[in-house]
Amino acid sequence: MSDTKQAVDVQAFFNAHRFSGYQWLIFGICFLIVLLDGFDTAAIGYIAPSLIAEWGVSKPALAPVLSAALFGLAAGALSAGPLADRLGRKRVLIGSVLVFGGACLASAFSGTLEHLVGWRFVTGLGLGAAMPNAVTLMSEYCPDKSRATLTNAMFCGFPLGAAFGGFLAAWMIPHFGWRSVLVLGGVVPLGLAVLMLLAMPESVRYMVARGQPVARIRRVLARISPSANGIESFRLSERKQAIMNADGQEKTGLRLVFSAEYRIGSLMLWVAYFMGLVIFYALINWMPVLFREAGMEPHRATLIAALFPLGGVGAVFFGWLMDRYNANKIIALGYLLTAVSIYLIGQTVGHDGLLVVMVFVAGTIMNTAQSSLPALAAAFYPTQGRATGVSWMLGIGRFGGIAGSFLVAQLSAHQMGFGGIFTVVAIPGLIAVVALLVKQWAHPEESGRGAGARAATAAH
Repeated sequence: MSDTKQAVDVQAFFNAHRFSGYQWLIFGICFLIVLLDGFDTAAIGYIAPSLIAEWGVSKPALAPVLSAALFGLAAGALSAGPLADRLGRKRVLIGSVLVFGGACLASAFSGTLEHLVGWRFVTGLGLGAAMPNAVTLMSEYCPDKSRATLTNAMFCGFPLGAAFGGFLAAWMIPHFGWRSVLVLGGVVPLGLAVLMLLAMPESVRYMVARGQPVARIRRVLARISPSANGIESFRLSERKQAIMNADGQEKTGLRLVFSAEYRIGSLMLWVAYFMGLVIFYALINWMPVLFREAGMEPHRATLIAALFPLGGVGAVFFGWLMDRYNANKIIALGYLLTAVSIYLIGQTVGHDGLLVVMVFVAGTIMNTAQSSLPALAAAFYPTQGRATGVSWMLGIGRFGGIAGSFLVAQLSAHQMGFGGIFTVVAIPGLIAVVALLVKQWAHPEESGRGAGARAATAAH
């Protein structure tokens, strides 16, 4: 490659070289972004019992606080994808981390419920913009053969951050008060933004697609392999044929996501992610309160609830499976097992040892399936619409989080019991199964190994 004058396909370049230390740096930065996203998103659920005690609010009155960030998450995700496809992944990522870090820090100084709601909304705007662009940037630096594995491993930062927040909150709140959790969730992202500005590159695939200077692209690729220094031009190939407008121009952004060729798949991805977040936020926001009402002491309730997002590390295994077998069917199986395990949590009240096991098992399965969807979406869309496609799935899905937060509040208001609540929360898992099978029917996918081999051949 070092002396060729022929245009080199950037994906073929990634496929031909080992995953370098520079790509691991990109992985690490994106992992930290998603970890902090999970920490800041889940923090409000862990401090909810303290808000009830300090401010004397009722459980239904907490619903706006618990869901405010989710409205912001939806708005941030829906707007960030088109912005990133226009302005670049790096700019939007840095801006979003600054927003959610600054707003989380400000929320720590809220004096009223209304102020906290407002700052949580702004925090959500930044969080919603950050995650899809971290997923997109990471996926665009991966070789075909391990894209799902690496993207899923990076996305494990979200459930780990949420779980880490629970363990930290259980220690910090008794010692420093609930505001300390929000201070930590604000200061660390602001420091990370400085590192991103200095060390994180723009997506090479994006730069080639936008026709940016060859020298800039070459500088980045040379950090992966010195052989890039001899390359004089670059090109970009896609697994799927470009979709054209009536005027002969390639469709990008929302036009591509809503095109007839992608419409059904987009809708099914939205449904699956929506239903997964109904489950996630219904449980992550309300489990500490529900366990406490079932007679468990607050400290123990928080620790057991924190086991639920911790199980998301299983997404690495699902990524490995997705790179080798049919990704739609693998994730559908995950949601089927999620529905069964969530139902079983509701049957273990009064048996603390069994409850601990079921919460961890359910969290492992549910978060593994949910954390695999961004990788599935990133592989589904071409470069011209990838950031928009991923971010709109995450954005539409956030409304599922809003629904989940209000769902448990309403079930509690109607005096539904512990077991009944978990039975209702399990149903969205079955709906997600149907959505993914419909996507497979409308857009048949072969095994990841076969698709990757075809892409590598086409790239060369």
